[in-house]
Amino acid sequence: MRSAKPFTLIVALLAAIAIVTAGCVGDDETVAADDPAAASTDEDSGEMEESDESHDDDSDEDHDGDDTDGDDTDGDEDHDGDDDDAMDDDAMEEDDSAMEEGSGDFPVTISSAAGDFTLESAPQSIVSLSPSSTELLYAMGAGDQVIAVDAFSNFPADTPITDLSGWDPNVEAVLGYEPDLVVIANDANDLVASLTEVDIPVYVHAAPADIESGYAGVADLGVATGQIDGAAEVVATMRTEMEAALAAAPDADVRIYHELDETYFSASSAGFIGSVYAAMGTTNIADEADVDGTGFPQLTEEYIVEADPQVMIITDQVAYTPDDVAARPGWGEVSAVADGNVVVVNADIASRWGPRLPQFVTAVAEALTESAAVSG
Repeated sequence: MRSAKPFTLIVALLAAIAIVTAGCVGDDETVAADDPAAASTDEDSGEMEESDESHDDDSDEDHDGDDTDGDDTDGDEDHDGDDDDAMDDDAMEEDDSAMEEGSGDFPVTISSAAGDFTLESAPQSIVSLSPSSTELLYAMGAGDQVIAVDAFSNFPADTPITDLSGWDPNVEAVLGYEPDLVVIANDANDLVASLTEVDIPVYVHAAPADIESGYAGVADLGVATGQIDGAAEVVATMRTEMEAALAAAPDADVRIYHELDETYFSASSAGFIGSVYAAMGTTNIADEADVDGTGFPQLTEEYIVEADPQVMIITDQVAYTPDDVAARPGWGEVSAVADGNVVVVNADIASRWGPRLPQFVTAVAEALTESAAVSG
C-alpha cells in the first residue's frame, strides 16, 4: 500500500500540470482577442504584409524580369544537383531578399548642397520641386512616396501637381504638405535654411555637369528614398539606351548650336546639355564664348553666323519656328538653315536629366547623320 502512494501522487501531479497548461493557452487566446494592444499588433502585421505585397508588385513592374537570369545563375552555383523546383524556390527567395536589401537600410545619411541629413526611415511624404527629380522618383518606384510636386513636374501624367514653385518657393506652402523630405534643384529663397530650422530634411538634386555624374545623382536619390534597386535599374536602362543612341551618331565632326531663346543664350560643353553634344563628338560653337564656364553663355547674331553651325537645336517652347529662324537677316547662308537642319526638340526631354534623355540623344543623332550626309 505504501508503495502505491508515490505513484498515485505522481499521476495526480501530471494531471494538474496538464490542466494548468491548457488553462494558460486558453487565457493567451482570450488576451489576444481582448487586448487592444495585441489586436493593434495583428493589424500592423497585416498592413506590413500588404505593404510587402505591394512592394513585390512594384518591383515586378520596375524590373520586368531583368534580374531573373542572374538569380537563376546564383541558384545553380549554390545548389548543384538539386532539382528544378528547388532551384526555382531558391531563386524566388533570393529575389525577395534582394528587394528587401534594395529597399534600403535605414537610418541613412544623405549629403548634398543642402548639407547632411539623417533619415531614420524611408520617407513617405516627399515634396519634389524639381521636374527632373520627379521623373526619376517615379521611374525608380518612389511615386507612391511623393505627395506633392511643383507646377512644372508634368511627367508622368499622374504626378500630384500643385502650384508650388521650385524657382520661387514659398516655405509656408511647402510646409503645408507636412513633408518628411523635400527634393529641390537649387536653393532659391533660402529654402534650405528655412526648412532646416524646422527639421525638414532637404536633398538638392542639381542638374549634373555631365552624363556620368547624372548617373551618380540617380543612385544617391535611390538611397535617400529607399529605392536602391529601382534607381539601379533606371541607371542600367539609361546606360544601355544612351550607349545605343550615342553609337548612332555619325563619326564626323559636326558644328552644333543649341539656342535656348531669342536672345541667343546657348548651351556649352560646360553644362549638362552641352556635355551630351560633346559625347556625340560634335564641335559646340558656344564653347569658345563660354569663357567663364557657366554652361550657358549668351552669343550674338554675328558670332553665330560666322561660326556657321551645321546643326541648330531649338525647343518646342520657344515662340518661333525653323522658318522664323531662316527669315532672320543674314541667316539664310548658315549651313544649318540652308540644309534644313534646324531641329525642334521637346524642351522637357532636352532640359531634364531623366529616363527620357535617350530620346533627345536619338533625335540629335538623326540630325547629325543628315548633316554629315550633306557635308560628305
